[in-house]
Amino acid sequence: MAPQAGSVGQASAKKASMSEIKLRRLTELNGRLRDDLERERVPVSEACKALIDYCTNTRDPMIPSVWGPLKPADDPYNTQVQKQAGGFCSCL
Repeated sequence: MAPQAGSVGQASAKKASMSEIKLRRLTELNGRLRDDLERERVPVSEACKALIDYCTNTRDPMIPSVWGPLKPADDPYNTQVQKQAGGFCSCL
């Protein structure tokens, strides 16, 4: 039994559609890879140094053993100061 002419045309159109989808996906992937390639790179040693500098120079109120005790006015987590300043919100 010979294939019908209509089914051959449909199969050909389906193959063309699949090829277009694959081409579009590859083109999108290629664009993403190009974007990744153009992104600025920072060596790990420089990133580590910047992180160490930030951690040693930025005071963290959650680590009083390293930075010493905070004055209540300097503590961002002190609710008493927030109440006085009008910045404290409570829902009843």
